[in-house]
Formats: sequence, structure tokens, C-alpha cells
Amino acid sequence: MKRQFSNAWKASSQIRKQRKYRHSAPLHVKHKFLSSHLSKELITKHGTRNLPIRKGDTVKILRGQFKNHMGKIEKVFLKTSKALIEGAEIIKKDGSKVPYPINPSNILITTLNLEDKERQKILERKNAKKTS
Repeated sequence: MKRQFSNAWKASSQIRKQRKYRHSAPLHVKHKFLSSHLSKELITKHGTRNLPIRKGDTVKILRGQFKNHMGKIEKVFLKTSKALIEGAEIIKKDGSKVPYPINPSNILITTLNLEDKERQKILERKNAKKTS
């Protein structure tokens, strides 16, 4: 694999190449890595299975020590492809609480933040593709 990022790169079974692909991807491609599944109600309502997570979405954590915890997304890190969810905090030995970053693949979106018109356009575009 080349040093620089390439969209023409074919998938490899070697995990080091997969990791390098994800690490060296530009931010507009990394945004797609932030996609998470929608709940069954949202799938039937919007006609799509997944969407990139966004601040303000209400989510349910499916894996890890915070399994079945529900909360709003407080912050999304594009470079590390992680999200901070309210209530998912680790208590350190000194008693302070630190937010725990969670991978979007371990999250289920239960309600969408539709305040942004761009996100509504994305949903309309996805519905138009399904119907045509």
C-alpha cells in the first residue's frame, strides 16, 4: 500500500493495512466511518439503515461496560472516530469523572437531531435513491 491515501485501494485481509487506511484517510472520508445503525422505528420512518452520528442525537450503547445505557451525544471526534455520550463516564482513583469515548459501531441511534437542514436534505436524498 502506498504512503498517501487512495480511494482506489482494494481491501486487504491484513489488519495493519486496514488500520493504515483508516488512519491516513482525509476527514471527508473519516466522516463516513462515524456511521451508526438506526433503531427499527427510524429505519421504517426514514427508509435508511444507518447515518453518521451527530451531536444532539439520542443513542443507546450496545457494547462494552456501558451496555444498554442511553444518552445524548455530547461531542464527536472526527480524527479518532469516537463519540462522547452523556452519562458514560469512568470514575478515576482520585474520584474525578472522565468521559469515556465510544466507537460509533457500538451505538444505536434512537432519535435524530433534525435541527440542521443539511441533515434533512441527506435523508431526503437517501429516500429519493430508494424510490427511484
